[in-house]
Amino acid sequence: MFKPFEPSYIKLFQSGELSVRAKKLESMLSDCNICPKDCKVNRLENQIAACYSGYKPVVSSYCVHYGEEPLLAGLKEFDNENGVGNIFFGNCNLRCVYCQNYEISQNHKTEIKYEVTIERLAGMMLELQAKNVNAIGLVSPTHFVPQIVKAVETAAEDGLNRPLIYNTNSYDSLEVLKLLEGIIDIYLPDLKYSEDEHGYKYSKIKNYVRHSREAVTEMHRQVGSELLTENNLLKKGLIIRHLILPNDIAGSYDTLKFISELDPDISLSVMSQYYPTHKAITSDLLSRNIRESEFVKVLDYLDEFRLENGFLQELESENYFRPDFVDREEPFKR
Repeated sequence: MFKPFEPSYIKLFQSGELSVRAKKLESMLSDCNICPKDCKVNRLENQIAACYSGYKPVVSSYCVHYGEEPLLAGLKEFDNENGVGNIFFGNCNLRCVYCQNYEISQNHKTEIKYEVTIERLAGMMLELQAKNVNAIGLVSPTHFVPQIVKAVETAAEDGLNRPLIYNTNSYDSLEVLKLLEGIIDIYLPDLKYSEDEHGYKYSKIKNYVRHSREAVTEMHRQVGSELLTENNLLKKGLIIRHLILPNDIAGSYDTLKFISELDPDISLSVMSQYYPTHKAITSDLLSRNIRESEFVKVLDYLDEFRLENGFLQELESENYFRPDFVDREEPFKR
């Protein structure tokens, strides 16, 4: 008899382990080392860390989003195009000059009014589930992991049963990721750079390469490279995103080489949707879209490293699903 997929966190909730993890994670906020920045401030007392966040989670928007990879959002041809219920967390532990979500990631003075309680965050998860979304997407979750896990515990008690997508910039703490094992079923990390110099210059972050690769390696340890699907939808697995940047700022060759050495069967989502926005407009090397020659070069790298699984955006993808967070209820108009 067919048994529908059940997210891993449900068993952890039933055993009480989810509560144990939530308390452990929350305790880390007292001397905050939730991400590799290790700010060491007491966020339980609402002290502000480098992510400009105190204790309460900031939810800048939550909505049904249809622009994620087909295995996540669904497709009309499979009659499963229900989208992902994305929760966009405000502020960020990176400061990317080209961030497409800069209106919410780098404007903490505005976003503070979007602080919510743990109970309200749990309610948002359940509201999105009630819209029959395929999964709950946690977008830029790193700096609010303890609060998210507490909210999942609350929502699970009230019937939350959708897989959780951990959609991250990969500047994550190994200790935190290990505590997320069995809570997160779908990891969706972005590998941005293969040179620390670029990480600092364009995202104001130190040692990005080491921390991001260690994080992705841990995610792979937890869920492997095999994608578990049901009704043509991803239920458990790892998809690594890589955004092609102009002038090879992303260091695509070295990034794809690292992935192939980790596991050539890993699924990728190679993205060509870059367009200059925010501070990138005035950056000499980032002030244009990618060229066809840059796109083709990355395709050649995929062939060289025999990375055959996953998704590839069309070159013109910069025109699709551009966010506009002036409209917080529907920032991605279809």
